[in-house]
Amino acid sequence: MKPFLLTMLTALGITVCACSVHSPSGPASPAPVSPAPGSSAPVSPPSAAPVSPATPAAGAAPAQAASAPGCLTRYLNITATPSGAAAGSSYATLVFKNLNNVSCTLYGFPGVSQADGQPVQDVGEPSSEDLATARELVTLQPGGYAYATLQIADASNFPAWACTPVSTQWLYVIPPNQGVPLPVYFASTACKGPAQQLSVTAVRPGTGS
Repeated sequence: MKPFLLTMLTALGITVCACSVHSPSGPASPAPVSPAPGSSAPVSPPSAAPVSPATPAAGAAPAQAASAPGCLTRYLNITATPSGAAAGSSYATLVFKNLNNVSCTLYGFPGVSQADGQPVQDVGEPSSEDLATARELVTLQPGGYAYATLQIADASNFPAWACTPVSTQWLYVIPPNQGVPLPVYFASTACKGPAQQLSVTAVRPGTGS
């Protein structure tokens, strides 16, 4: 019996041992499966790289302040004062005063003519520009002044066909770059005719005194 028993146990041991060796291990983790093309499985978006704020562009140099507007006739007071005589001409200083409460500018030559009568009317030719004086932008602060010099050639310098002498009591003065004249009291002898009797300089800052 013993040999038979031993044989049976041995055989059983071998079987148990064999079963122990061949027992399956725990369930294996399934391998990750990529979603098939066209799958609706959610996909995490890639992280966006941080964006630095744009660097402000370097500021442009500040624009120069715009020039003050031109002086309108209605905001000016104009006076004419005799300023001497020489070489067959007399001279008058035309002074422009800014009556406005803001700055304005004068640039270039005023227009001047002698005038008389009721109503006051021009007599003779208007002034020519004295090109020996260059244009200059003159800024008049409120209450500020600019001036120009008017040359009046003597009526006796011209032949009778070009000049018939006429006494006048006024000048019509048009500020530079304006179209409206201002009557200014100033007694002189004008030429009624084509004689070019008047010449005026470009305006300059100040009163000319």
